[in-house]
Amino acid sequence: MISSATAFEEAKHYIPGGVNSPVRAFGQIGIHPPFMHRGKGSRMVDIEGKEYIDFIGSWGALILGHGDQRVITALREQMENAISFGAPTLLEVQMARLITELVPSVEMVRMVNSGTEATMSALRLARGYTGRKKIVKFVGNYHGHQDSLLVEAGSGALTHGVPSSAGITEDAVLSTMVMEYNHMESLEQLFKREGDSIAAVILEPVVGNMGVVPATQAFMQGVRKLTQNYGALLILDEVMTGFRLALGGAQSLYDVDPDITCFGKIMGGGLPVGAYGGKRAIMEMVSPLGPVYQAGTLSGNPMTMAAGFTTLQILKQNPHIYLQLEERGKRLQNAVDQYILEYKIPAVTSRVGSMFTLFFSQNQVCNGADAKRCNTELYKIYFRFMLEQGTYLPPSQFEAWFISAAHTEEDMELTIKACRKAFQQIIVDQQKGTLHI
Repeated sequence: MISSATAFEEAKHYIPGGVNSPVRAFGQIGIHPPFMHRGKGSRMVDIEGKEYIDFIGSWGALILGHGDQRVITALREQMENAISFGAPTLLEVQMARLITELVPSVEMVRMVNSGTEATMSALRLARGYTGRKKIVKFVGNYHGHQDSLLVEAGSGALTHGVPSSAGITEDAVLSTMVMEYNHMESLEQLFKREGDSIAAVILEPVVGNMGVVPATQAFMQGVRKLTQNYGALLILDEVMTGFRLALGGAQSLYDVDPDITCFGKIMGGGLPVGAYGGKRAIMEMVSPLGPVYQAGTLSGNPMTMAAGFTTLQILKQNPHIYLQLEERGKRLQNAVDQYILEYKIPAVTSRVGSMFTLFFSQNQVCNGADAKRCNTELYKIYFRFMLEQGTYLPPSQFEAWFISAAHTEEDMELTIKACRKAFQQIIVDQQKGTLHI
């Protein structure tokens, strides 16, 4: 049997950092990552045979858990017909129709293969539709690894973005302006100065990549009104929240009507996927109907459509799933909040539905500046204690936990007990003088 440590060392010879997505390297944790072998329901097992309760769920994609038999059956049936065509199929039409039924703001939709593709295409469409160049995004909102959105906040009033990755030119982000999340006044000032040149505002209604940070109702409604007043488009990035927080996405909870919505994760049933959709007049600008070009060899491929359509149908036909997810999430949050008080841990929780984060911060996190003040060293220690007890959490303070329909009462009880033990160990180490919090 090969160990995860050995597998990781070998992987580093052939794959940059040994992983195909950076957070998987456990860089913020300081240990090697377990290499996974199989998953079923709420559990996954690594190559050494250790079992974990999984709170990543393929980073939110597996809302039904690992290996849901209905999804597997759909994949097997489709595989017997074909894996891919590069030609239209009825599955694509069925999937598109279902999305437009579930999300009223979406009148037409184009399938792509990742969330990054979806947001990239949505921005191009917004520029093409409005004839404007500038885009507004928010600190801590992650929209994929495209050049124009991989930016950090600039100096001063947080307007002009600067590249946050090598290989991105300043010209690529010149038209991207970065603002503070949940801060309406600064956004209003920006629009007063540059509103006539802004093509779109893109944001996550509930952020998941600086931990779970929801927009306030006032902020969401304010952004919608502001974009309408200045003729800019509102793009909601629901790659993470779409079909997770509600069938109609987070936009249905906020009662906001965006111009374009980006999807991913859940709508692929665990396979690579993305989509962007919106008002008919806007979407008809997309090639071959209009001048905004976008294409993809595997876009709308039948395997992904089969898994995704089955998943969305299950969610549509079983609305109690969302009630169950809320119940599980509330139970977890209440228990962790109780232990924070009991052990005087400098931490707060944040949750929306089945998305949850434990922030090691003295204060509630409302934006990127708040998130940066979190104690990442303490999260590292907490993560290790939880992993040792078989609870697999995001290996970063700034990622959401995801609860799935496969998580049982027993899973939640074991996780709550593991959390208590982790807090107890933190206090013991503090009293010994080996840990300072």
